[in-house]
Amino acid sequence: MGLMDRMKAKLSPAREKAAHLADQHGEKVERGLDKAAKLVDEKTKGKYSDKIHTGAGKAKHTVERLGHRDTGTTAGGKTPPGGTRPPSAS
Repeated sequence: MGLMDRMKAKLSPAREKAAHLADQHGEKVERGLDKAAKLVDEKTKGKYSDKIHTGAGKAKHTVERLGHRDTGTTAGGKTPPGGTRPPSAS
């Protein structure tokens, strides 16, 4: 087992926990990200507004993706034969 495989195995429980929390509290996290982005934008007087909003958008997308990660469906929304997901490309 290589280093990356061991790291993935050790981080798997944390990833599952993060996905579970993102699913349960995703809306709260997104509201918090919006509030933080607004505060930082105000403090910097709009100088970095585009970067702040880009970063907040990417963070919200990640939270959304984590929350819906383990649905057991393929991209088409259908469960594959046998009820298992196809192997990932990673």
